[in-house]
Amino acid sequence: MTYKEYLAIAIPFVISTVTQPLLGAVDTAVLGRLDDAAFMGGVAIGAVIFNTLYWLLGFLRVSTSGFAAQSLGTQCNKDSLYALLRPAIIAVVLSLLFILLQTPIKMGAEVIFDADLDVWESTIIYYDILIWGAPFVLIGYVNLGWLMGRKLIKETLYLQVSMNIINIILDIFLVLYLDMGVYGVAYATLFSQAVGFCIGIYLITKQVPINTIFKKYNDLFEKEAFSKIMGVNTNFLIRTICLLIMTNMFIAKGASFGKETLAANAVLFQLQYIIAYFYDGFANASSIYSGKAVGEKNIEDYKRILKISNILTLWLTLIFTLIITFFSSQLINIFTNINEIVVIANEYIFWLILYPIAIGHGLTFAGIYTGATFTAPVRDGLIISLFVFVLIYFFAIPKFENHGLWLAFILFSFTRSITFIFYLRKMQKNIFKGVY
Repeated sequence: MTYKEYLAIAIPFVISTVTQPLLGAVDTAVLGRLDDAAFMGGVAIGAVIFNTLYWLLGFLRVSTSGFAAQSLGTQCNKDSLYALLRPAIIAVVLSLLFILLQTPIKMGAEVIFDADLDVWESTIIYYDILIWGAPFVLIGYVNLGWLMGRKLIKETLYLQVSMNIINIILDIFLVLYLDMGVYGVAYATLFSQAVGFCIGIYLITKQVPINTIFKKYNDLFEKEAFSKIMGVNTNFLIRTICLLIMTNMFIAKGASFGKETLAANAVLFQLQYIIAYFYDGFANASSIYSGKAVGEKNIEDYKRILKISNILTLWLTLIFTLIITFFSSQLINIFTNINEIVVIANEYIFWLILYPIAIGHGLTFAGIYTGATFTAPVRDGLIISLFVFVLIYFFAIPKFENHGLWLAFILFSFTRSITFIFYLRKMQKNIFKGVY
């Protein structure tokens, strides 16, 4: 394993994953040209609702990728196929459940978010359209995770980039040219989700013939196998719940400071998402190589990937810190020309400068754990991080308001990185001494 080999996997993953937050960034940017903060705030809250639903099930992608990567090490075609089919079954059931429960979900969100009436009206428009994309999104998670885990880099890149470019083009056309506002953003996203689902199915059937997929396997529904999947996924679910509690508390509190502050926080959060997904591209590469090393029981490869991940994370952190420090105003102006929002966003940009330093290793090293499907440290790290966030949230916000909110977020991110670093030795000992 060399840096060149790692980057050959990581760079395409960075390109493919970073297009995902670019969707939200384009949503924010096009709505930021309509001179009404309510549009930006409404979509920001709507995005949090769907992040809550889909991030809870983000383990479908992550765990599928981990099991698919391990099947590379075992070189078992049946393991590879089951790594796809079992999570897909779970995805179908859960997506239909979301659609059936769409009204109670919407009512619950209305209770949680203390938003202005015009903001909430935009949120409802966005939600009522995009809830129908649930099957496309969740099955798409499984498709993407399987392609990534099998090191099908070109296919992964094609899937992500094609879907997201379509979304971006439709965003600009429907909102800025047809003046469809929030409707345009929502329909653009829904159409791109459907396209991504279709592309994913097509790419998978090129790797696994349809007659193989539908062949009868007596042990497909084996209880022990599903228990292992759910054991891994339960830890991811707890991890994601912690992330979502933090995110919902952050957005809800920002909304209570007024729609201008909510919109400014939305701009900074979009920048944060873009940064995070760059690290996530590295995490995906680390996940594949660590999963392969675990499948082969090769501790030297594991140590090498750990070292490479660490050094490249430090370089990426330095690059992002310098970019935000020297180009913050230009970055904010990309998203909105509403002067009041620009002024507020610039007031809080300092916290975003600290973000890469705080979160870098927490995101990249998560890939090491997921590839090994050793997920208890991921769960524990997020529980500890959430505790820190809540503590700072209640003590700092009454005195420092939105600055206190951002302080809580940065300390949450920093705690996440520290705990993931701390648990690495324990994981190595358990996996390579046969305890795990």
